[in-house]
Amino acid sequence: MSARAGPLLGRLLEAGGVASEDHGVRLVRHFGDPSAEYRAAAAGAAVFDRSHRSRLWVSGRAPGRMLDGVLTGTLPRPPVEAGGGLRCGRGTYHAVLTPKGRMITDLWALLPGDEASPGFLLDVPAAGREGLLAHLRTYLPPRFASVADRTEDWAALTVVGPSAAGTLARLALGLRAEPELLSAGDEGAWWSAASPGEGLIVMRTREVWPEAFDVYGPTAAVAALWSRLVEEGVTPAGLGVWTTLRVEAGRPAFGIDMDDTTIPVEAGIHERAIDYGKGCYTGQEVIVRIRDRGHVNRHLRLLELGEGPTPAAGAELHAPGGESAKPVGFVTSAVDSPRRGGVIALAYVRRGIDRVVLAEREVDVPSG
Repeated sequence: MSARAGPLLGRLLEAGGVASEDHGVRLVRHFGDPSAEYRAAAAGAAVFDRSHRSRLWVSGRAPGRMLDGVLTGTLPRPPVEAGGGLRCGRGTYHAVLTPKGRMITDLWALLPGDEASPGFLLDVPAAGREGLLAHLRTYLPPRFASVADRTEDWAALTVVGPSAAGTLARLALGLRAEPELLSAGDEGAWWSAASPGEGLIVMRTREVWPEAFDVYGPTAAVAALWSRLVEEGVTPAGLGVWTTLRVEAGRPAFGIDMDDTTIPVEAGIHERAIDYGKGCYTGQEVIVRIRDRGHVNRHLRLLELGEGPTPAAGAELHAPGGESAKPVGFVTSAVDSPRRGGVIALAYVRRGIDRVVLAEREVDVPSG
């Protein structure tokens, strides 16, 4: 099967993007100078195409009630009018689980308007797309909720850097919001100056450590915004730099640091993704049992490896002193971090281990 292309890929390749493939989707790895892309994201503004992720709309007679039994977190509330033609709301982060508490995917859910129409917007990683669609076909009764895959006619990008809020307040929201309002927003806070389901939505994200905002909207509108951003000096950037910024922020990605064997508590996303006070959802029994009476045997940690080669995904971690040949963990993501001044890695480490050895380097394991 040939790789799927995101809706903005052609435009990015024309601008000098170098393509690669990630989880069956073609996307831009870089634009020729990753160091310049990183500097722009850290000190100015960089724009990343995020359209390789999938965008699903769930609508119908009772989509919220149906999704509440599938998503682990609190569903987003309807938006409110903020005056001057501006609407605001808050997206919420979730996991979707099997009955045994294993992950099918993670995702962000937004409610741009009414539940019935246009419904809930789900922003889903490429690695979780097929599993989620199959799960929704099983668990969403068609009489009450239907799923529309709008990945081609809705796109997404993320603007990262100290200048991001001011730039998007002007170019995406028509100066209806002050940059300070955007910067002060919690993760998931969003704003839109368009009718629900018709225009750009700007949402605060902390998937990377510089100030950053996701932008969703019809493909034509997002493509036009990308062009205007670049014309005004915002640096186009690719997946390589995004991965560095993400790992520096300590954020796991589904399909890389999490998969269908992962329990959310192991990956440390439970405090963001799980509402322990809500009613039943698939996999809840396992999650509550871990909270109340048990523990997980491994946890994801950010390791500082210092100088040396960057380990590959899957590199094994061992206990110091050669006490056992059996590994006590493994690397999932690793980057050479300008911010940390050395190599860092996200890795699963067995519970109770406070130091590990990787390629003859002994490093501390941070506590939770």
